Amino acid sequence: MASSPSGFGALLHAWRDRLSPADAGFAAVPGRRAPGLRREELAQLAGLSVDYVLRLEQGRAKHPSAQVVGALARALQLSHAERDQLYRSAGLLPPQDGTVNTHVPPGVQRLAARLGDVPIGVFAADWTLVWWNAMWSALHGDPLEVPPAERNLARALFGDGPAHAALRPMRSERGPEAFAASIVADLKHAASLYPEDAQLDALVGELTAASEAFRYLWATAALSPHVSEQKSIRHPEVGDILLDCDVLVVPGADLRVVTYTAAADSADAGRLDLLRVTGGRTAPAHS
Repeated sequence: MASSPSGFGALLHAWRDRLSPADAGFAAVPGRRAPGLRREELAQLAGLSVDYVLRLEQGRAKHPSAQVVGALARALQLSHAERDQLYRSAGLLPPQDGTVNTHVPPGVQRLAARLGDVPIGVFAADWTLVWWNAMWSALHGDPLEVPPAERNLARALFGDGPAHAALRPMRSERGPEAFAASIVADLKHAASLYPEDAQLDALVGELTAASEAFRYLWATAALSPHVSEQKSIRHPEVGDILLDCDVLVVPGADLRVVTYTAAADSADAGRLDLLRVTGGRTAPAHS
């Protein structure tokens, strides 16, 4: 399929101009002249360099990968039809039926962006992290520091690569095996729903070969609803922080919205407030 870099760049620019910074989770700044997102804001949301976004808009960067197009579509809060248009303008086939959905509906992104004081991560059916806010990064570490293919909770639990290394120590009130079993059961269910998804098939094959615990749970874990539970996360700057974890399912999208909250005026709420101020770091981040 022939690509159309100039068409792709024009779409990026037009859709960037129309997206409200508030809907994308950015605070209003007095005297702001840009009608929509700044280029650096889009780059931040999509996990790309500002220079690469500029080259894409100008048509100087050609043949963006499906992963890059998907990240831009989520960052721009495109509808399904617009997402497919963006893929085609890049010379790519849009995601096909029968594969795991990684598109986060605009309404879900707007809702999550308005809850900026709550750590929120959005996961696909295979527990790949596809969207997160700044508080999620402050609590769990910046997902951009992990290769995109490694941003998967099953890989973090059962693999031995960057995802596992980046996972912060966590205790669940249901115990470690119950939590792990629920993730594997979800993965089994996803494999039955999306038999044509090559990445999901590869993930299951990789973890089956690498982990005895995964093989055992794959054979025994039964699907069950996610329930609210308390989790203690060991943060390198604020220490142990006990939070209520909830998993909300997005109807019709097969996405899981994971949130962490603490009771008002509690010590753990104070730790969350500190993370909100510092971004999870004791010193300012440098670009």
